[in-house]
This record gives sequence, structure tokens and C-alpha cells, in this order.
Amino acid sequence: MQLVDKAKHQGSRKRLALELQEMGIESSLVLEAILKVPRHYFLDSSFEEHAYQNKAFPIGTDQTISHPYTVAFQTEVLAIKKGDKVLEIGTGSGYQTAVLFHLGADIYSIERQHFLFDKTKQLLTAMKVKAFLHYGDGYEGLPEKGPFDKIIVTAGAPKLPEKLFLQLTIGGMMIIPIGQGEQTMTLIIKTSKSTYKKVEFDNFNESHFRFVPMLKNKK
Repeated sequence: MQLVDKAKHQGSRKRLALELQEMGIESSLVLEAILKVPRHYFLDSSFEEHAYQNKAFPIGTDQTISHPYTVAFQTEVLAIKKGDKVLEIGTGSGYQTAVLFHLGADIYSIERQHFLFDKTKQLLTAMKVKAFLHYGDGYEGLPEKGPFDKIIVTAGAPKLPEKLFLQLTIGGMMIIPIGQGEQTMTLIIKTSKSTYKKVEFDNFNESHFRFVPMLKNKK
């Protein structure tokens, strides 16, 4: 797999990082990670000229690569630190995975679409992005690999998935879009084995981003 990152791509990433900063992303670490990840690698070549626009694009099997703002926002809210053990639900294109990698996270990621799982695994390997990738049901999580310091969910769920909550460490955090139809970006902070604090980001909804549904028992 030949991966080419030209000066024009790097310049486009700088403009994207500035745009994200203007939209409210404050973490210099997140912005630096955005600068390091060639987003055009994750898109079909026909979309390459649009790769650094703040838009979602189709990646096959009715899935999309998330808006860069969504990736940056979820990552910033979780305050990812080097060495954090992170579970990602919905590997998708692998773009979010690569951003987490450049923040120094220890990544475990689940994808339910076999086509995407194979394609993304090949790409991330070529990019030398280290992550444990798993083909399976995101609702189940990876209890055998947990507990996790942080969980990032890139699909909308009607309610908080109990099995994922149980795989968080005490004091751990999960960012997840919750709701049927109208989705609210929600931060879950685990305060004990059975209790949590919830923070809802209503301002995120102003951007009218919609997530593909998180489907149970689907492979």
C-alpha cells in the first residue's frame, strides 16, 4: 500500500487545525494529533480534494468518516493522556484510532462491519498505527481486555450501554451520543461500580451532526 503525504496535504491539515481551533477546540495536544494524521488516507481517492474539509464522507457499508470537529471534540472531552487504556466502539475508517494513537493512548477498537475491519486493519498497519483491533459487537465491549480508563463511542445509542459502563475503571470516562432520533453528546464519569455523573453537551447539537446507529448483535 503506497501512502503519499505531500506538502499540499500538510498545508491543508494546518488550515483544518486552525478551523477547529476557531470552532472551540482548545487542546494543543489534540490539535497536534490532527496535524499528524493524513486524513486523505482514510477516504476514497475520489474524495481526496475534500479530505480536509470539516465534513463527514462515506466509507462504504453505509458508514461515514466522522467530521474532524467531532473527532477533536470527543477526544478533547475525554482528556486523553499518554498511556490511557482506551476502548473505541466503531473503528470505522480508523481516523479516530490514528488520532488516539498520536496522543499516546493504548487503544482497543471494535468494528462490526467485516469489510471495514479488514480494510482499516490493513491501512493502520501500513501507517504503523499500533492498536488492538477486534471484529465483533460493540455493545459487548471487550471485557477480557478491560477495564478501560476511557471509552469513546462513535455511533449513536438509544441509552447508555450497561456492558460498556461495567468495563470502565472507577473514575473512568465514556463519551457517547445518546438518543433516538435526536442525539445528545454525553459524557459519563464513573463514580462507583454502579453510579455515574452525566454531562450533556447541548451546544454540540447546534452543529446537527448525526451518528450512525449503534446496532446490537450485528456483524
